[in-house]
Amino acid sequence: MDAHLTRDLLMTTAIFGFFAFVWFGWAQENPPPAARVWLGVGSGLGMLLAIGFGILSGLNWDSPTALDTTNPTFRTYLVLVGVEVVVAAAGGIALGLSAWSRFVPVWVLLVVGVHFYFLAPVFQMPALNVLATLLVAAVAVTMAFARSNWQPSFLAGVQAGTILLVFAGIAAVTWWTARSPV
Repeated sequence: MDAHLTRDLLMTTAIFGFFAFVWFGWAQENPPPAARVWLGVGSGLGMLLAIGFGILSGLNWDSPTALDTTNPTFRTYLVLVGVEVVVAAAGGIALGLSAWSRFVPVWVLLVVGVHFYFLAPVFQMPALNVLATLLVAAVAVTMAFARSNWQPSFLAGVQAGTILLVFAGIAAVTWWTARSPV
């Protein structure tokens, strides 16, 4: 992650924190009893990062960013996000209406994981390719345990929440260590 892009690091931390919160929440569909406290801790940490770094993002909105809305890469990315939303929704609806409805979160995780491959060049953050690969690998792990007693939403949610929380932490530490002393 490029340390000079302050706003991007702050927003990345806030967004990843928020979505870690969301995925840990999705994991709370019938989790093993021993996991419940940890899911709450993960959710709480994600929400704290989302709120804290969301505020810092707003306070640093005029800081450098890789987000160039005039760049054709950005417009292509917006089109791809639109397609991804339609694909995620269509797949979720199709799965929801079938005998495979318990795999809706796995489908969403796959679409989200692939999404980061397209986001990496827009924000000039090659680390997002690593994030994408880890999230797609989480889909494979979830499917490998599909016949276990664990809900796919729990498996997908725990992995995605943890991965996003770690990447939020990396963005936060990168920002913290690169910032100018006041």
